[in-house]
Amino acid sequence: MDIKIGNEQIFCLRPTLTMERAREKAWDKKTSVFGGFIKIFNRPKSEEIQITYSEFRYEPFWHVVCNVHYDYDRMCSYNIKIPDPEVKRVTIDGKDYPVTTEPRQFIIKGIEHCIEENKDNVVIDALHGQEKKEWEKYLSDDKEIVSDLSQLSTDGNIVVMPVMRASAVVRQILTSLLRPIEADTIYEEKADFNIVELYFRPVYAFEYKWEPNNSKKGSETAVAEFDGLTGEMTSGGVTLRQQVDNVMTRDFLFDVSAEAANLLIPGGGIAVRATKYMVDSHIGTEKK
Repeated sequence: MDIKIGNEQIFCLRPTLTMERAREKAWDKKTSVFGGFIKIFNRPKSEEIQITYSEFRYEPFWHVVCNVHYDYDRMCSYNIKIPDPEVKRVTIDGKDYPVTTEPRQFIIKGIEHCIEENKDNVVIDALHGQEKKEWEKYLSDDKEIVSDLSQLSTDGNIVVMPVMRASAVVRQILTSLLRPIEADTIYEEKADFNIVELYFRPVYAFEYKWEPNNSKKGSETAVAEFDGLTGEMTSGGVTLRQQVDNVMTRDFLFDVSAEAANLLIPGGGIAVRATKYMVDSHIGTEKK
């Protein structure tokens, strides 16, 4: 199988929500962050809750478009039913085919010329490997090309590095798209990854501390995250509190190469050739 890797890019999504506005939202939502039984039996009061920590970070996800193409021939036998008892043989293109009695039919052999196409357009959480269809909305948001990941960590921003690299994403998609084919002759078998893009989306995280005034129970903490593009809140989040030390290089993240190709296809015995045919186009300061 030929694997072709197309347009590889890194994008940073520009936040539409400022830290000031995010903090206002966090303050407005502070009494709803502490949920469950705590909230039912001991509803927190606004004055008992404080925001003790906040951070702005970029979290990664992959956008990949893949087309799988098969071109092959296979031998096939066709059973043609002949209901009329008087028919003893059938002539097609000068060749006679005897009709059997039980069942009444004749068999003709042929070659089927087949072309199959499968396509997948996926967005995958680069931290947990889960497909996130709801994140497709981010693809049309305002963004800029990133040539150096260290550019994102200015002003105290935290950049979360992907757990999944490009090879792992390619492997996951191939696992879902590839299937065994019944063929006598295979002319072409290829997977074109036309788009392999790494995105970093903005996230604000706030840590709350609740100290009930009239309770013997100690203080409680909770974290809420706010989407830097939509402003949506997610409770039960985490804070990282410090910059991630291992800032990865572009080559490390986009690690699909001819040398690694034998690791891409699940299962053994499949010949693989990996190439890149649209390498690093528009890299630099250009904005999209």
